Parts: sequence; structure tokens; C-alpha cells
Amino acid sequence: MLTGAQPGFGNRISHSHRRTSRRFDPNIQSKRYWLPSENRYVRLRLSTKGIKTVDVIGVEAAVARIRARGVKV
Repeated sequence: MLTGAQPGFGNRISHSHRRTSRRFDPNIQSKRYWLPSENRYVRLRLSTKGIKTVDVIGVEAAVARIRARGVKV
């Protein structure tokens, strides 16, 4: 929700060096934060990088950025 992480794509390479498609999924976690301004908890789906970003900028600023992207929180 915060960083916009999406899967990356690449190839699996076998021992014989044949290539087949594969997907690198981001590490998405669901985390609950207390939002003091609204006096409630919000549940956010964040990548692990997004969780670290929330730790640095704070939950209020993070929710403001998510809402600016047009996502309902």
C-alpha cells in the first residue's frame, strides 16, 4: 500500500541451462497500527521495506501518503 511493490519477473535456469518463466513476489506482510488521530487501529498490507518506512516517518505520515495515492484506509 505504501511502496507500491509489485512482483518482478525473470527466468528459472535449470542445470541444462533451459530457461522457463518465474515470478519474484515481494515480501508482503499485514500489520496493525494504532492511529491516534482517528482513535482506532488500521490494518496495512506492507512490504518489509514499507514497514521500515513506517518506523522512520511514523504511522500518521504513512497513512497520509497511502491516502494521497487514492487507497482507502
